[in-house]
Amino acid sequence: MPKVKVKRKSVSLDMTAMCDVAFLLLTFFMLTTKFKPDEVVTVDTPSSVSDLKIPESNLITLYIAKKGVVYMDFDGQEHRLRTLNAMLDKYKVSMTDEQKREFMLGGAFGMPIAELPAYFGMRKEERNRKEVTERLTGVPSDTTNRGELYDWILTARSFNPKYRIAIKGDQEANYEYAKKVIAVLQEQNVNRFNLITSLEMKPAEMQAREKKKAGGKH
Repeated sequence: MPKVKVKRKSVSLDMTAMCDVAFLLLTFFMLTTKFKPDEVVTVDTPSSVSDLKIPESNLITLYIAKKGVVYMDFDGQEHRLRTLNAMLDKYKVSMTDEQKREFMLGGAFGMPIAELPAYFGMRKEERNRKEVTERLTGVPSDTTNRGELYDWILTARSFNPKYRIAIKGDQEANYEYAKKVIAVLQEQNVNRFNLITSLEMKPAEMQAREKKKAGGKH
């Protein structure tokens, strides 16, 4: 008997639903992605072999520039605004809603609180100009009278106790500058913090020890 040939039919796949899902995901990521603000100071960190990563959230970062100028940054727009309002009340300084908004959306700052209104009253392009950043004197960090840096850290951590501290110091900065910042932290019984460094290749001996240790766990 002759074989019965089954007529082949072309298969069609409706991609409409998949395209809708793809566009929904794209829209979601565009709306929820947070872009990191430009750093107001360039810090050339020393290198180390430590590969521990700092937290991506709930972080207060203290920058120490080459000349000892101290900058501060912390995440969480709501916490930034609440901290700012508390500091403005304490130091009797006024800022407009637009200036507060710029601070809330901005990154690191490095000036006395009395200079915040003028600084955040500028457009972002003006704030990033070299002649403006070079005039910044840093957040006052006098440990004798518990200066503004002490109050900024204390106030920020009062609104978010989960905040952890990271110090990013320039490798050419005098150690006395870092010692001053660490003293501010110790005044608040903060004795554990991260030091941000650039990763360098581990020595061969250290790599061999780690490999041997990892192999012994199996």
